[in-house]
Amino acid sequence: MCQAARSGVFVSPDQYPAQEPFTAIGAKYHDEVLRRGRDVHGIEIAYGADPYQAITIVPSDNPNGDVFIALHGGGWTNGYKEWMLFMAPALNAQGITFVSAGYRLAPLHVFPAGYHDVLDGVAAVHGKIAQYGGKPNRIVIGGHSAGGHLAALAALRDDWMKPRNLPADVIRGALPISGSYNVGEGSGFSMRPRFLGAPDSGAEQAASPINHIRSDAPPFFVAWGEKDFPHLCKQSEEFVAALRAAGIEAESIVLPGCNHATASYETADPHGHWVPAASRWMREH
Repeated sequence: MCQAARSGVFVSPDQYPAQEPFTAIGAKYHDEVLRRGRDVHGIEIAYGADPYQAITIVPSDNPNGDVFIALHGGGWTNGYKEWMLFMAPALNAQGITFVSAGYRLAPLHVFPAGYHDVLDGVAAVHGKIAQYGGKPNRIVIGGHSAGGHLAALAALRDDWMKPRNLPADVIRGALPISGSYNVGEGSGFSMRPRFLGAPDSGAEQAASPINHIRSDAPPFFVAWGEKDFPHLCKQSEEFVAALRAAGIEAESIVLPGCNHATASYETADPHGHWVPAASRWMREH
């Protein structure tokens, strides 16, 4: 059940339970996205008891009804919903109601815990977003890296809406950025992702979006960096091809000159490649 909303709240990372130590690259990204989003504030709504189980809504001054739910990356072991707030101004300017959704992290919480959190977050958005200028039937979901993986999985699996009293078409589309679409054999990862849990858990099949492609899935807008991690470039290309082979509308964009981190930064540039294309795509779907 959703708790009361609080306006103008920025939750500092030091208010969360501890997570895994950052890598040097992760620490640099953490500092940069928080710097970029430090002046962005929204409405904080908890959908569970854990501090990570919350959403932040950033309304547009001139909403057109479209709603974008963003999921942060961090390899399923790091990250905060505050990481994505820097995206809000450019999308708000297009009339889009922006939402950043948090989820619990591995290794303390392994699959499907974080994924179920994302689904509960979608339910919270569906129930609350009309108060903030968004339309419950205009929700799309996206995210960067691990967030792109979770967004794709939520859009493709169709076994979670009914238990949450949601319409089957609650997600109108998905916009993953530099996501992972296969977390099992042949994924290209140097090690098995820790969010999958024990080696004998068998979670790879259930957690891989490419295994859940269905002909009646919502449309996709898939982005990745030109200089992204090679295994993610390969996965993205194969995923788009698999979506199209199943008859699913799938548009893709390779972000020029972007690596894994800068592909994320690109999503906040109103004059860049992603924001105009993604905004147009949302309006058309």
